[in-house]
Amino acid sequence: MKNARAESLLTLRSAQLHYNVGNLMSQARGRSSWVRAVDGVTINIRRGESVGLLGESGCGKSSLARLLLRLETTTGGEILFDGKDLAQLDKAGLADFRRRTQMIFQNPFDAVNPRFRIRAILSEPLEGARVPKDEHETRILAAMSLVKLGNPAEYLDRFPHQLSGGQLQRIVMARALILQPDFIVADEPVSMLDVSVRAGVLNVFRDVRDRLGLTAIYISHDLSLVRYVCERTLVMYLGRIMEDGPTESIVSAPLHPYSRALVAAVPVPDVNQSHAPLPIGRGAPDPRNPPSGCVFRDRCPAVMAQCVSEVPGLRSAGDRSVACHLY
Repeated sequence: MKNARAESLLTLRSAQLHYNVGNLMSQARGRSSWVRAVDGVTINIRRGESVGLLGESGCGKSSLARLLLRLETTTGGEILFDGKDLAQLDKAGLADFRRRTQMIFQNPFDAVNPRFRIRAILSEPLEGARVPKDEHETRILAAMSLVKLGNPAEYLDRFPHQLSGGQLQRIVMARALILQPDFIVADEPVSMLDVSVRAGVLNVFRDVRDRLGLTAIYISHDLSLVRYVCERTLVMYLGRIMEDGPTESIVSAPLHPYSRALVAAVPVPDVNQSHAPLPIGRGAPDPRNPPSGCVFRDRCPAVMAQCVSEVPGLRSAGDRSVACHLY
């Protein structure tokens, strides 16, 4: 039997992240002051696995990413990285965790200091990790070559505004990779780029992930992009995982009604395609007052009495898990 610790890099057990967003007025009106951004998520991510985190805006994707990188601390449950509880890391353990985990941000122009030259931007993580100065230039050029920036030395003395969006996103990727991390979170890394350059950046992401054997979480609301870069997909809604399984299975035969709606919303390049209404109710509920039972029930076309009173847990359904009373 294989060592479970060797197979698993990240384990979440009933992880929660709740925000207090209320005030005295809302409390006086009897309204909840808490948003359950992440509400009891239990998943296991294996080493070298590429996982897509899919869902509409406000479903909790970025909040979950912040927990995984310990940019936020859990309000319940636990998160284990390489067998160690993130909440229990000491100063040395946290420094090692920061080196081994990195993030690729959505907007490259907001992710860098516009007053820094590219050389300084890429040197910053090396300085933080106390890499000897005489190694900086070699590692910077190697990281830039890894993300396929031709003639990398030509960029070192430029400022961010002197690069295109695609070039700057590759710089952001190089900065994330320069410390040779084990785990990467990519938060919609191509959503701010022109369509014409997205394919090139996605190809670089896939190539680097495969060459380095990285474990990666790719966050998006675009199923077609997740399908291109991830072998496994988690579908999230109002802080909960609705479906978890192989990406191709979810795309070809989604089980959860929410997953079906996401697949139906993917545009098809056919002028004669059907424009029938999506199989989902309009308007997500107030996250401060989610529905009882299943959080998706007030938008679900297959709602039944059990959905009102009982929260569905993830249960096995063939090659995946799904949180739905239909199964």
